[in-house]
Amino acid sequence: MKKFGLSNRGVALLAVVGCALTGFSALFVRLRGVFADPLEDMSFGWLVPVFSLYVLWTERKELQRSLGEPSLAGLLACLPCALLALLGTRGLQMRFEQLGFIGLCVTLPWAFCGWQMARQFVFPALYLAFTIPLSSFLDVVTIHLRLLASGTALAVLKGIGLEVVQQGTAIYAQGAHPFSIDVAEPCSGLRSLFALMALTGAYAWFNQPTWTRRAMLFACSVPLAVLGNVTRILSICLVAAWGSPSVATGFYHDYSGYVVFIVAIALMVACGEAITRVAEKLDAAKGTKAEKPAEEPAAVEAAPRGAGGLRAKILPWCTAVLLCPIFLFQATTPQSTLADPPKVVLPYMLANCEVDEVRFCQREQCAAVFPLSRLEKGTEGQCPLCGGELGKIALGERTVLPADTEILKRIYRTPRGDQFLVSAVIGGKSKSSIHRPELCLPAQGYQMQRPVDFTVGAARRPFHAVGLQRPGLFPATMAYTFFNQAGLRTASHVRRIFADTWDRSVFNRIDRWVMVTVFAQNAQGFSLDRPGDRHAFEQFLSALMETMP
Repeated sequence: MKKFGLSNRGVALLAVVGCALTGFSALFVRLRGVFADPLEDMSFGWLVPVFSLYVLWTERKELQRSLGEPSLAGLLACLPCALLALLGTRGLQMRFEQLGFIGLCVTLPWAFCGWQMARQFVFPALYLAFTIPLSSFLDVVTIHLRLLASGTALAVLKGIGLEVVQQGTAIYAQGAHPFSIDVAEPCSGLRSLFALMALTGAYAWFNQPTWTRRAMLFACSVPLAVLGNVTRILSICLVAAWGSPSVATGFYHDYSGYVVFIVAIALMVACGEAITRVAEKLDAAKGTKAEKPAEEPAAVEAAPRGAGGLRAKILPWCTAVLLCPIFLFQATTPQSTLADPPKVVLPYMLANCEVDEVRFCQREQCAAVFPLSRLEKGTEGQCPLCGGELGKIALGERTVLPADTEILKRIYRTPRGDQFLVSAVIGGKSKSSIHRPELCLPAQGYQMQRPVDFTVGAARRPFHAVGLQRPGLFPATMAYTFFNQAGLRTASHVRRIFADTWDRSVFNRIDRWVMVTVFAQNAQGFSLDRPGDRHAFEQFLSALMETMP
């Protein structure tokens, strides 16, 4: 086998790696911001690439033995990874960039040195997936984890005799020990789940000799993290009930996560020891040795006579010629142009409706909603229930959504007795300005039923509607639609995402999307199953959308 010299493959490989690092330089800068962002809580991400490099360093002898001839299949596998990364860069989809980078960490060694060497890069490359910020992407998982934690805590608290009730993800205690605790999104346990999975993956690589046993130990990280977070939420409720609610939601809330994480690590080590003992007993029962056999040097298939030399000369430079322009074009991606937002105004006069403003309590424990007309004059800025400050938007909207997000709200009451709470959210530069309402409604205690799509008005504006049910309240209905400054109208969140990514990637333009939601209710319960309610809803939506661009 020829030595890997800089005269041929080495020069081409260095050129590709240099261009790749240039192309992904913006990604590395953005990742640094993600790891330092307290909202993402991914400070462990700094250690992930360090561990991947350490794994390669420990396997350096095997890497030398597995050096083979360049591969055309590896070159072809590089192209979709590079194009995916380019699409992510131009479309401001960082996760696409990271997936493309992870794929290139395997396919580039495959293209230059053959599949035997590429196999050694699979685990270190896949481990880099723990640098992908998924907490804001897996909102559907987050809400279920929040409901699981709050529901389990509720069952235990009731079992020990406390008077508690659950509303969505919030727990309210009555009687002698009153308190209110909401399992917010950062307390869902998803972030600690990723951290424990990354730690368990590294520990399994050191602790277990086979991939089967490593996979078993890695799978244990999921229930351990969920159990740890449920225990933490329960302990916060107990401190609030038997001690001080302010201490529970303050000092204890901030530091209890460390204690639970230490316990989860101890359980992880115990699971590793249990897997080792079971495996040793099975090996002993089969009469085999539990020791890992000495690894033989990887055999490299000999290339056909004459083909190896020609392939070694041509393929590396073909790889460089195809990939380097993609990486350099990726590095020169210009700053996207932010489109002008559609001119959206919620009308003060609409058909025969009575129009009202809406105010939201800014205290997390209260979060009450009031029509402005029903607040006493002179006290419009103070919550009549808890005395907290009132604002024009909800506390969650103010703290979670980007600062350049515009939010308009109005209440419309019809002579028929229906009330429509209309909200128009105008997105800014960040994609996180707008999300599906289905992701936050369960946290407010609503059960969603009977989804339906329909169109209203002469322009046939699309809407997606769901029935809402919450204990103690009459049924209600919520409908929403999306449109942007280019005139695209849809009620599909998936279509909106793809259209936004396409415009960012191809036209280098950040669209300004508007999400209009309408929450309908009345004294008897508003349901689209009743013809009168549906007709009134469609009439209102038609009149409302005539005022929209």
